[in-house]
Amino acid sequence: MPCTAAPTCLPEVLILQPRVFGDDRGFFFESYNRQDFLSATGVDVEFVQDNHSRSARGVLRGIHYQVVHPQGKLVRVTAGRVWDVAVDLRRHSPRFGQWAGVELSAENKRQLWVPPGFGHAFLTLSDHAEFLYKTTDYWAPAHERSVAWNDPDLAIAWPLGGLAPQLAAKDAAAPPLRAAEVFD
Repeated sequence: MPCTAAPTCLPEVLILQPRVFGDDRGFFFESYNRQDFLSATGVDVEFVQDNHSRSARGVLRGIHYQVVHPQGKLVRVTAGRVWDVAVDLRRHSPRFGQWAGVELSAENKRQLWVPPGFGHAFLTLSDHAEFLYKTTDYWAPAHERSVAWNDPDLAIAWPLGGLAPQLAAKDAAAPPLRAAEVFD
């Protein structure tokens, strides 16, 4: 099988490990193949948008989601390392408010499947990181929402090493989970 999928502590959030072919010249792997993704995950989705960001060490992006036009995301890192987090924001889920975190890096080539109904965030651990993600729906700024990255009710174990993260203004002003608009 070209890739494998393993559940996190949130069973719908999956870590994908591609099959990598490498030698002293470099490596090759299929970063996405619809048939292989379906076979490994059981998830049949259509991706409509690819995004690419670059962030410096200590940049924390998220916790983001869209309440209308919710997006599933298949995320990966092509340079550097990040701590990637998914948060269950489905109010009626038995795991509402729980999170899963995994290190993604250019070296480990892991990907994370974050389904619709989950918030997503990452913290850059290396000097810089290039982050790529596919989405199942288009960006809809009017419907974008955030939850506070440091909400004590979530208690996400960010590997900050005592440093304060660099945040966008919208992330610094994000409400706690109990005041956020979430999925029913």
